[in-house]
Amino acid sequence: MAFSAFAPSTVSEQAPRRKSRVALLLLLPGILYLLLFFLVPLLSLILTSLQAPTVSGDIGQYRTAFEWQNYSTAIGQYGGQILRSFVYAVLATVFALLFSYPLAYFIGVKARPYPLLQNLALILVIAPFFISFLLRTLAWKQLLSDESAIVTGLKALALLAPDAHVTGTPVAVVFGLTYNFIPFMTLPLYASLERLDLRYLEAGNDLYATPFSTFLRVTIPLSMPGIVSGVLLTFIPAAGDYVNASREFLGGTGTTMIGNVIESNFLVSLNYPAAAAMSVMLMVAILILVTIYVRRSGTEDLL
Repeated sequence: MAFSAFAPSTVSEQAPRRKSRVALLLLLPGILYLLLFFLVPLLSLILTSLQAPTVSGDIGQYRTAFEWQNYSTAIGQYGGQILRSFVYAVLATVFALLFSYPLAYFIGVKARPYPLLQNLALILVIAPFFISFLLRTLAWKQLLSDESAIVTGLKALALLAPDAHVTGTPVAVVFGLTYNFIPFMTLPLYASLERLDLRYLEAGNDLYATPFSTFLRVTIPLSMPGIVSGVLLTFIPAAGDYVNASREFLGGTGTTMIGNVIESNFLVSLNYPAAAAMSVMLMVAILILVTIYVRRSGTEDLL
């Protein structure tokens, strides 16, 4: 009798344990991957940012220490580049959103009854991914050069001063960032708008709402997850970008971003602590801004 009384509870207790062990075994490869390729490099980056020069003072030689002054020094020397990076990233994100939302709305809503047109438009959005990021940026350098048809045409129409330059200016850098990250903004917006139930829009019309009011009160709130995802996918890489702002591409002496400073300190001057300190600060600043943005937009479930 005692055996029959306790046997069911024993079996019921063992079943969750087996499930938890199986779940742990399934999660183990992912956990090991994160530890090896995320946590370990992150700890190494933080330790590098706290290093101090060796006694000999040789270039590229540093010792383990806790030089917190590396952070204040980096902010003092490169505060302008840090601020410029976030300003450029915000502008590129706003412009990408303004361009991508109508495009995603057309693909996800207007072209929904025409699958062939919808697929063709999606292919055109994804097509830039088949070309190298560097080649696309280099192509725009040629298109925006002083001798290009675009610049000479703008000068002929008196839209540009005769001695004006496009490349090497903040306008060119923001344009390059916007162009290169438009697909990252468009695809999440399309994924959100493609699932939009058109009956909500019809209900807005039946309730005598204007198309603009329906767009503000129905379409935008329902597509907010796509907006948040697209903004994050655009702003984060744009803030750390160093290709568009470099002199070899669209930038100049007055357009240096924090990514260019990190690259220069790490590869040219071999100032590893300064490069690591700026990398950590950039990562922390982006994390804080993203958290505030997601909470303000009311989509905390995306975190």
